[in-house]
Amino acid sequence: MSSGVGLATQEHGAVRKTRMSIINSIRSQLVPIHPQGYPFIGTFALASLVLFWLWSPLGWIGTVVTLWCAYFFRDPPRVTPLRDGLVVSPADGRVSRVTDVIPPPEMGLGDRPLPRVSIFMSVFNCHVNRSPVGGRIEKIAYRAGKFVNADLDKASEDNERNCFTIVLPSGVRIGVVQIAGLIARRIVTFVREGTTIGAGERIGLIRFGSRLDVYLPEGVRPLVAEGQTALAGETVIADIRSPDSARSFRGG
Repeated sequence: MSSGVGLATQEHGAVRKTRMSIINSIRSQLVPIHPQGYPFIGTFALASLVLFWLWSPLGWIGTVVTLWCAYFFRDPPRVTPLRDGLVVSPADGRVSRVTDVIPPPEMGLGDRPLPRVSIFMSVFNCHVNRSPVGGRIEKIAYRAGKFVNADLDKASEDNERNCFTIVLPSGVRIGVVQIAGLIARRIVTFVREGTTIGAGERIGLIRFGSRLDVYLPEGVRPLVAEGQTALAGETVIADIRSPDSARSFRGG
C-alpha cells in the first residue's frame, strides 16, 4: 500500500515539475513590459471590452491595438559591452544620419561641429532609451518645440527635445538628445542631473516614434553607417579609445 502511495506521489511530483518547466519556458520567451506602458495597455484593453459589447469587429480592432501597445512598451534585457571609451547606441532603430553638426547650445559642448549619429525609431521599435556611456549626468536640458517628422534633419533644431550631457571618468563629454517626432508627444526621463550611470542603463523613453542624436567628441570616427540597424545598449557606435583593448559584457 505504502509503495503505491509513494509511486503516486512521485508521479504527481514529476507532472508538477513538467508543468513548471513548461511555464518557465513560456515566461522566458515573454519580453518584459516597461511600467510606463501599463496605463496605456489597460486603457486599450478596457476600450476593447466596451467595443466588443457594442460590435465585435470593433472589439477585435481594439484587441489588435492593445497587443500593439504591449509590443511598443516592451523592455527586453540587453547585454552591454563594457570597456572605457566604447559608445553604444542609446536607442533601437535605423541610423538615419552620420554627420558633423554644431550641438544644441544648451548642452554646453561648444560651438564647433561635432560628429553626430542620429537614430530614428519607428512605432515598431523598442522605445526605452539607454545611456551610451558610463559616467555622470552633468546636465539635463529640456526645450519645447515643434513636432515635425523626426526623420528629417531639421528636427534636431526645431522639434521638442531633451538633452543629456554625460561626463566620462576621463573628463570627456558625450551628448545625447531625445527628440520628439510627428507622432511622439511625450518625452519621459528616468534620471536626474548629478546621477552616476553605467553604459546601457535606462535613461528615458519617448512615446510614440521619435529619434535620438548622439554627439561624440571632436575627431572621433563613428563605427556605424547610415541605414544600419542599431540596438540600444548593445550596438557599438563609436570607440573613443584604441579598439584593441579588452572588452567585457553585462546583462541588463
